[in-house]
Amino acid sequence: MQPVLAPLNSAASSGGNGWIDSLESFFTAGADILDKASGYLFLYLLAWLLVLGGLYFTVRTGAVQFRLFPHMVRAITSSRGSNEGGISSFQAFAVGLASRVGTGNIVGVAIAITMGGPGAIFWMWIVALVGMATGFIEATLAQMYKVTHPDGSFRGGPAYYIQRGLGSKTAARVFAVVITFVFGFAYEATQANTIAATMKSTFHIEPWMTAVGLVVITTPIIFKGIKSVAAVSEWLVPIMTVVYALIALTILVLHVGAIPRAIVSIFEGAFGLNQAFAGTAGGLFAAALNGVKRGLFSNEAGEGSVPNIAATATVPHPVQQGFVQSLGVFVDTIVVCTVTALIVLLSGVYDPMAAKADPGTANAAANTLTSASVTHVLGGWAQYLMAIIIFVFAYSSLLGNYTYAQVNMDFLQGRQHKHYALRAMIIVATAVGSLSTLTFVWNLSDLVMGAMTVINMVSILALGGWAFGALRDWEVQRRAVQAGQKEEIRFIATDNPYLPGDLPGEIWAVDGPAHAAILERRAALEEASGD
Repeated sequence: MQPVLAPLNSAASSGGNGWIDSLESFFTAGADILDKASGYLFLYLLAWLLVLGGLYFTVRTGAVQFRLFPHMVRAITSSRGSNEGGISSFQAFAVGLASRVGTGNIVGVAIAITMGGPGAIFWMWIVALVGMATGFIEATLAQMYKVTHPDGSFRGGPAYYIQRGLGSKTAARVFAVVITFVFGFAYEATQANTIAATMKSTFHIEPWMTAVGLVVITTPIIFKGIKSVAAVSEWLVPIMTVVYALIALTILVLHVGAIPRAIVSIFEGAFGLNQAFAGTAGGLFAAALNGVKRGLFSNEAGEGSVPNIAATATVPHPVQQGFVQSLGVFVDTIVVCTVTALIVLLSGVYDPMAAKADPGTANAAANTLTSASVTHVLGGWAQYLMAIIIFVFAYSSLLGNYTYAQVNMDFLQGRQHKHYALRAMIIVATAVGSLSTLTFVWNLSDLVMGAMTVINMVSILALGGWAFGALRDWEVQRRAVQAGQKEEIRFIATDNPYLPGDLPGEIWAVDGPAHAAILERRAALEEASGD
């Protein structure tokens, strides 16, 4: 299979221009350095921190991701409605899913399989299953330590719970700077890179033209702020997911007899039992390393990104948003990534021996491996549909990423600041990403993502007792509601016997802003229904 993304999206091969050759050399050298640095970070620290931390949260919450899974589903289905007074729980889920379900689910899965063999998918599953508990903890903490915003919504996330919960303003500001770069530049460049490569390979649209188009359609939405992004994501994400699911279901039905063998190959590759599927580095090492890398990029559990949007939701209890975001990890990896992996493994396009023989070419080709697999099964027409789907996946992530960067700029510069420099940086990132090589933007994202995750994981491990207490409070109230002793579940932080102490501020006081927003929402819904 020929590479579909040469350096600079094949632009470098068009005439030997000096500045293009220089950029190509720069990106190639930079990609090698970033790859080595991120490999050491993931192998020796981050993989252990994610898996062991997730296991710890699983044990301390009584396996909340399995035990209370039905409540996670109900938390989503019962939260749609007016967004007066803030962002709805469903909108927060949609924006979080928009960031999660993107290139990591299509390109990221293909890269994981290409470089680590099918066994990488097993380790993506492990990261996701324990990560559901981690996602629950960080989203719950984000709700507990959130603050009010002048526009009537809320702000929160790791920077806020690090400063307010751990009392470290320096660490909070370091995290805010790192995540702003990650989601204001690195991840935006990654999404733009995928879009540009897809437009080039499918429609023969030059990368610079894609960059211009992205700037034109992104600027108006970004400059309107978080509520605009939430409104777009609320309808864009479900449509995107349903269309992709229908395509995947068709392919799975056509190859239903081969599914068991594909699943077996995942388990064999995970433990190095089938060297034909070992990827470039061989066996367990390649599978685990690439699975953890791509799993974290895709589901973001423990990364500290989704809590930024989770905090903006208007909910009666912090645990409700913990349920919502935990389910997002499940949908992203266990559902969407698994389906993508099966498409690649069943199509017959993926060649493990080619990946081992020429890793550089295989890595470049991974950018459109999923699309090529779908096209091989369904016919030439499918490449155009897949191009549209990949565009929507990547573009929804590009929009969702902005919300995380803005929340942290609010923390750094103040909630009244317009953050025009940040918005301009995002626009610039779309152009840079369109012209960069695949390996450069993905390795850059891996490294800065890893640094951000270390800070967040250490913080939520230190603050876990607060989330455990909130879960106990919710479960006690749930039993009281079921027994007819209470009408509804409401979180009151003041003098709460299940918490390690008193939360700072008045957000979750009896008459605090969190419950005032709930009353405002209910009044708006009643008025709307009366009309």
